[in-house]
Amino acid sequence: MARVYDTFIAGGPVMWPLLGLSIVTLACALERAWFWFQLLSKEDRIVREVLAAARFDLAKAANIAYQAQSLPIGRFLLAPLKLNQPTPETFRLAMEAAGDKEFTQMRKGDKLLETVVALAPLLGLLGTVTGLIGTFNNLNIGGGTTAEATRAAAGIGEALITTAAGMIVAITALIFFRIFVSLQSQQIDYFSEVGSELELIYRQTWYEPMLSSVGQNSIRGNG
Repeated sequence: MARVYDTFIAGGPVMWPLLGLSIVTLACALERAWFWFQLLSKEDRIVREVLAAARFDLAKAANIAYQAQSLPIGRFLLAPLKLNQPTPETFRLAMEAAGDKEFTQMRKGDKLLETVVALAPLLGLLGTVTGLIGTFNNLNIGGGTTAEATRAAAGIGEALITTAAGMIVAITALIFFRIFVSLQSQQIDYFSEVGSELELIYRQTWYEPMLSSVGQNSIRGNG
């Protein structure tokens, strides 16, 4: 632990903002990891229950989605089910609007991670440059001893610590960013698949029979 602290201090003042970026990255990653764990561990069950109920009772399906509205999939499914006898077009529009809103929430933290990926290497490079400037300013060119040359080499090595630290922070943030983007892409496809299936159930089980019933009643009335 003492060696880590000594290495950190040797990196110079730039190590402090890099430490701040690493803490922010870790906090964002933990928050997003918990979000995705909650969603991925529960959404399949919720979808199965809602789709199964929708074939027999839309009110029951809406109630299941309502109880799961703490999750994006619950809010997505609830949006069309809470409407009162919508047309298929209105049904689909409600899902699309809810889906767009949820996808925006899923991207929470992306801008922060992108900023860390771009900023951390630059801070590392800045620390290296300022460290090298200080090293060469203290170097006695032409009259230096072996001890001074050794100290200069050590100073250059310490200056490179910030570059390594900046790259580590940036790479870590990039890994988290790519994982979350991949999960977002999978969810867009999943929401589209689930939404299409729910819309098909609504059309075939509820809307089209309702139109047929209305048409038959109209013919009988004219007769």
